[in-house]
Amino acid sequence: MNLYDRYVMPALIDVCCGMKVVQDQRAALIPRAKGRVLEIGIGTGRNLPFYDGARLESLQGLDPAEQMNPKAQQRARAARLTVELVTLSAEEIPAPDATYDTIVCTFTLCTIPDPIKALREMRRVLKPGGELLFCEHGRSPDVPIQRWQDRLTPWWKPIAGGCHLNRDVPTMLGDGGFKTTEIEASYLKGPKPMLWVTRGVAVAA
Repeated sequence: MNLYDRYVMPALIDVCCGMKVVQDQRAALIPRAKGRVLEIGIGTGRNLPFYDGARLESLQGLDPAEQMNPKAQQRARAARLTVELVTLSAEEIPAPDATYDTIVCTFTLCTIPDPIKALREMRRVLKPGGELLFCEHGRSPDVPIQRWQDRLTPWWKPIAGGCHLNRDVPTMLGDGGFKTTEIEASYLKGPKPMLWVTRGVAVAA
């Protein structure tokens, strides 16, 4: 691993993911998590301050970037949460079928190498009646912005840890075996190619 990937990229991602407009999205979603919870792409733990610890039985965080774990543990301690961190990508989740009551996935589907396979794994480990809480940036409905997303993605990916600006979040959820029960989408304040955000709740289709 080079110095950029080990030190610079985690700091860059942490700053971008900590913008107030992004944190507001987390604050509107994460308190719904309950029971046995798995967070996909926990990264530096930006969601951790928003969990309601009284609603949690357990919390696990999955992320392939081990260099982000110390910051996540620091935020867990500040939030008075116990989190088990697992250094893996989400295409193969190390848990039996129907393990979790809630899966949390925020600003993560953009970077997973095979997001459909990962979503099918999330569906597999989610209990019947369990919820996927998602908040993701992705493909805009506006053609001029789409063109910019397609142009920028090859340049943006190596800077931002493999992040794609142009993935269609609702389509991916459907292809991954989910149906949405709540969904809303809008531009957040900032560069439009990067901040078309879709937030909601999904269950197994």
